[in-house]
Amino acid sequence: MNEQTQDSFLPDLCSTRAVLVVVVVAELMALVVCLVATYYRAFSLQQLATTSLFVQWVGLTSAALVCQLRPRLDRLPQAWAACAVVVLVVIDTLLFSVLARLILGWVFNDVGEIYPLWDQDILVNGLIAAIIAGLVMRYFYVQEQLRQKGQAELQARIQALQSRIRPHFLFNSMNIIASLIAVDPDAAEQVVEDLSVLFRASLKNSGNEVTLAEELELCRRYIHIEQLRMGDRLQVDWQVEVDAENVLIPLLTLQPLLENAIYHGIQPLAAGGLVVIRACAEDGMLSLTVRNPKPEVGGQSHNGNRMALENIQHRLEALYGDRVVVDSRPAKEQYEIEIRYPLQR
Repeated sequence: MNEQTQDSFLPDLCSTRAVLVVVVVAELMALVVCLVATYYRAFSLQQLATTSLFVQWVGLTSAALVCQLRPRLDRLPQAWAACAVVVLVVIDTLLFSVLARLILGWVFNDVGEIYPLWDQDILVNGLIAAIIAGLVMRYFYVQEQLRQKGQAELQARIQALQSRIRPHFLFNSMNIIASLIAVDPDAAEQVVEDLSVLFRASLKNSGNEVTLAEELELCRRYIHIEQLRMGDRLQVDWQVEVDAENVLIPLLTLQPLLENAIYHGIQPLAAGGLVVIRACAEDGMLSLTVRNPKPEVGGQSHNGNRMALENIQHRLEALYGDRVVVDSRPAKEQYEIEIRYPLQR
């Protein structure tokens, strides 16, 4: 049942935005119908008003029915769900066609002769509704297929990013462990534990959200390993201005940026430098910033950041929508990356 719900291609017609779209599309359809009718008779505002009222009735009631029945329709295979929606729209159209004839007959006080309850026009209305509903269902089906394809490609890229631990980091960690076993077994054991936590995190589902505190702890374990190798050359300034225990972040969002900052910014400098990690909340958005010194090579060493930034941005957009901002700001002496997305608690 869960898989069928996740694969649903039916839109959510319960939202205000969806209702507005239905109203606008229905009105455009009514206008098109009236313009086509001008081939046979003169354009009439009264006819446009009557047609608009009828099409709006059908559009809004059909949307309401699909909205209410969507949980049940989602349980059906996509082809059956599409057919059910088409049948629903056709029945709704036929019912309102008959109702419209009743109302018009009551207004003109002559139902049987001037406005018969059933004729060829009502069948035409049903046929038009079936064609339009079928085209709409086909559109939504194709859109869902494209979305699933995009999601599959995105997940593949995210998994490639998450499961990738640079060989140089692994080899350096092994060398650190080997050198510490004889002189400081407790430190060697801590490095093994830190390394296992990093590997365990890289194997988790890419869609997992964790608290910011957990992500920062993962970063601290990574920095602990790197500081054993680089010593005082690597300094870190933590500026966490939010409640990290109650703020959510996708797993392995900060750690790849921190790894890039150390690899491309600190390691090439003989004297090392300071990496600043800042987290704050502004106007309902969570802002995460990583800043590191920039080597004197024109910033070309930061080209390796692009893949990580693109993957992180795509993952955040998949989770939080188009309000996500991933901004890199290379300056003369500093390189800064900022991530902003809606605050999740």
